[in-house]
Amino acid sequence: MAKRVAVIGAGVSGLSSIKCCLEEGLQPTCFEKSDDIGGLWRFTEQVEDGRPSLYKSVVSNTCKEMSAFTDFPYPEDFPAFLSHSQVLEYLRMYAKHFDLLKHIQFKTTVISVRKCPDFSTTGQWTIVTESNGKQESSVFDAVMICIGYLSDPSLPLESFPGIEKFQGQYFHSRYYKHPDAFEGKKVLVVGMGNSGVDIAIEASRVAKKVMISTGQGAWVISRVFDSGYPWDMVFLTRFMNIVRNSLPAPITTWLVAHRMNQWFNHANYGLVPQNRIVIREPILNDELPGCIITGKISVKPSLKEIKENSVVFQNSPTEEPIDIIVFATGYKFSFPFLEESVVKVENKQASLYKYIFPPHLEKPTLAVIGLIKPFGAVMPVVEIQARWVTRVFKGLCQLPSVSTMVEEINEKKKNKIRWFGLSYDEVLKTDCLVYIDDLASLMGTKPNVLALLFQDPSLAMKIFFGPCTAYQYRLTGPGKWDGARNAILTQWDRTIKPMRTRVVEEPPNFYFNLLKIISLLALFAAIFLGFK
Repeated sequence: MAKRVAVIGAGVSGLSSIKCCLEEGLQPTCFEKSDDIGGLWRFTEQVEDGRPSLYKSVVSNTCKEMSAFTDFPYPEDFPAFLSHSQVLEYLRMYAKHFDLLKHIQFKTTVISVRKCPDFSTTGQWTIVTESNGKQESSVFDAVMICIGYLSDPSLPLESFPGIEKFQGQYFHSRYYKHPDAFEGKKVLVVGMGNSGVDIAIEASRVAKKVMISTGQGAWVISRVFDSGYPWDMVFLTRFMNIVRNSLPAPITTWLVAHRMNQWFNHANYGLVPQNRIVIREPILNDELPGCIITGKISVKPSLKEIKENSVVFQNSPTEEPIDIIVFATGYKFSFPFLEESVVKVENKQASLYKYIFPPHLEKPTLAVIGLIKPFGAVMPVVEIQARWVTRVFKGLCQLPSVSTMVEEINEKKKNKIRWFGLSYDEVLKTDCLVYIDDLASLMGTKPNVLALLFQDPSLAMKIFFGPCTAYQYRLTGPGKWDGARNAILTQWDRTIKPMRTRVVEEPPNFYFNLLKIISLLALFAAIFLGFK
């Protein structure tokens, strides 16, 4: 009899978990508290309690090829970077293609997840759910928690002296939907993450004045990278990752700073990170430097004090009049339906092996999917997590001893500065390529580039020097997909096609080369005559 698996949440993590359960012959039942799939990517005009919320203009920070599931490329006519509606459409296509919807119970809230009395021998869980005002209890062999971490806003008002006196309006960025409220107002955005910067830019189009307050600063990357290609398809390659992680940390951080400053000098714009030893989440934005250089947005240091109708910044005696404050101060997470003894959350961390498994359970039958902040796309990461987890549930992959898992967890919690490569400012942040390779190695799905070099040199070169798209993890091992090779070989075609809506005929090579030679000769002639 197939093991029954409860999947909590029908967003990106939940859908991939359902699909991975089906691949392994497990029997998933997904509980989704809303009436539709999509999680974060389903835009609603109203903020719904317990659900992530996004603003209408949001655009993905990672491109479609890097964000695709391992065996389901985005349609070739979709743009490289996607609106929330296009991501949701992709998720609907994914759910339909793999027939996932029939496994989802909508408008069903999980009230509690508790160990069964005989858990030490069965590993089973009792789950209490509520739908239409009625509660129901069911027993499952395993549980996959896929609720994300973007539902509970972190708003530490005690950190902002004087906020109780402020007579204007203030709110967390979670509640932002449209820029209309900023019309003619003086706006301050506190915090410099991607959402905060997006909101500031939207406000700058209608507001009287816009400021961003940041104590840390951040590197800003354009989605449009070298030669006009998506940033992550250029930046996140196996070759570049090996180079970054092999060099001493000071050299790596210097190279990152040098690369970021090639677009514009961050110090001149008041954006340069205060601590460059560790990497904060970069800002993916194409408009911010333009807004700063044209005076539409000004970047300020940390807040010192909030007054009735103004604010004072650190190291500045001047009061700045303000009408609206938007706190883009991030999120906190919890598992209200779980006992603390199962997963304890403290200091924005959870004690989970590989960010997934509680180490002290007698049976590894509960997993958290998606509680991670990868430097790169989330979709491939959560899918790889789900693939590994379902194989652990089936007994096809084994976890190490409790002491080994606890030791690794405690080491990660220290978040030490690394001697080589990049270090991150939060425990949950990680190098997505290293992390995915780690899990793929445990399953036997990591591509062997050296072996491929002799078997399929063209493919090996694209895997090593090209973008590290998730299709690589379907080339071999469990869950091998016959279309993986072709998906890799055609990934640039799908990226470029939606942009090339006006095709200009290239000049014949002979004449083009001749023109280059003539131009070179003309340059030498100009130099020669200039020195006569």
